[in-house]
Amino acid sequence: MSILFLAHRMPWPPDRGDKIRSYHMLRWMTERAPVHVAAFVDQLDDWQHEESLKAVAQSTVLEPRLRPMWKAGLRALAMRRPVSLVAFDSPTMRRKINLLVKRARIQTIHIFSSQMAQYVPKSFQGRVVMDFGDVDSAKFERYGHEGGGPMGWINRREGKLLADVEKRIARRADASLFVSEAEAALFRERSGAGRVHAIGNGIDFSTFDPANPDIVPLVDRPEGPLILFTGQMDYRPNIEAVADFARNAMPAIRTAHPAARFAIVGRAPSAEVRALDGCHGSFVTGEVPDTRSWLAAADLVVAPLRIARGVQNKVLEAMAMARPVLASGAAFEGIDAVSGEHLMVADGAAQEAEMASALLSDPARATRMGQAARHHVMTHYDWGSQLAPLGPILGISDPAANGASL
Repeated sequence: MSILFLAHRMPWPPDRGDKIRSYHMLRWMTERAPVHVAAFVDQLDDWQHEESLKAVAQSTVLEPRLRPMWKAGLRALAMRRPVSLVAFDSPTMRRKINLLVKRARIQTIHIFSSQMAQYVPKSFQGRVVMDFGDVDSAKFERYGHEGGGPMGWINRREGKLLADVEKRIARRADASLFVSEAEAALFRERSGAGRVHAIGNGIDFSTFDPANPDIVPLVDRPEGPLILFTGQMDYRPNIEAVADFARNAMPAIRTAHPAARFAIVGRAPSAEVRALDGCHGSFVTGEVPDTRSWLAAADLVVAPLRIARGVQNKVLEAMAMARPVLASGAAFEGIDAVSGEHLMVADGAAQEAEMASALLSDPARATRMGQAARHHVMTHYDWGSQLAPLGPILGISDPAANGASL
């Protein structure tokens, strides 16, 4: 059985939220069936991992994504299509995929992210599995309702058009996947679709292990309590999260802990994020060699997202590193854990400041919470168990069940 894995970003290396999921799904599939990969590359650094991808895939079709978003936006307006689909539209990619499907006798197409559903050949008669991850249309609708002006209108338009696209894709797909049962339930309610499944994310416990000898201790760690946020810092929900926390939670935290610092760690910080440097003890690092060094050094990891969908990998990574985590309700949704035992959940900046100050004042409690967090995710978030339901959905068997070694 041959599988075609379509991804809007090259699923290698696992260095950001969506690529972590696509990477582990792809590795799981390649251990069980021949898999061909077609994906876009939007980061120049990713090309250095091309050979690693080719080592596990039967064949690869990789194409740089060069069209600027503003140009995609203009084309989308003229074509009455969602911007996110037009941004990933390529006649060259479509032609190569059509040839690959015929040449490799593809039987199953696994689509990672709805932008890539446009590449399923109309004549394809095999199995189609659509991994939406999150309900993207709902995310854009919320952006549109919370924002005004031209961007508010653009986001409302995107949400409406994407909702229609999602419904059409779900009707065509043999199975639609979401990262959590909450997202799956939301999609069923919005679309009326059947054959909807939740396939959760996992965590690599050997990589994210505070005892891992490969983790280099943080050099020049700031004095005093260290609060940490990690993420892609040109992503709107992350930008809004750190801006709100720096401006509205940090002043009260520094009243109780004057030496407290808030580290904003992640690649491509926007101008709005860079402007937070120095705001109430906040500082911006940009991309770092290894976020685990920062996680290991942090006294508290925060995920104060106001808009979030699915499962936040940043929360699972911090929990696996035995760090106490303070999350918003939005960031907590989709995480199978107990608030107050495995992490803390706050409602708004004022409560975040109160809970953060309390945890920083009680290091023993913070340590116990971090240890409970690691034990919990090790028990519930193993990638193997999370992805096991994929076998019946894709129509492939687990070689381990036949005594084979992976």
